[in-house]
Amino acid sequence: MPFVRRTADGRIESLHRHAVEGAEFLDDDHPDVQAFVGNDTATREDFSRLDADFVRVIEDVIDTLIVKNVINITDLPEQAQAKLFARKSFRERVSKSSLRLFEPTDFGDVI
Repeated sequence: MPFVRRTADGRIESLHRHAVEGAEFLDDDHPDVQAFVGNDTATREDFSRLDADFVRVIEDVIDTLIVKNVINITDLPEQAQAKLFARKSFRERVSKSSLRLFEPTDFGDVI
């Protein structure tokens, strides 16, 4: 469906529904079209990473509000409480089994 106009270096600069002067036709699923509309694999992976990072920020904000007694965990809906507890539990399990490079060992100060 899209007709595309390209820049001098070959990048898509605009999409059009109908043929326009200097435009070429590309299929909807063409990689260049998908990249232009932000639906390529790299963009989706970047967005997923940003979402995961933002979820961690929200979790930290909620923890801070609870620690400062601004809110109680019971102020949150039950589903939110369950999701927070599930995330915390998962993070604790993962961190306990991860490699710890900077914790003290039984070997003392070995150089």
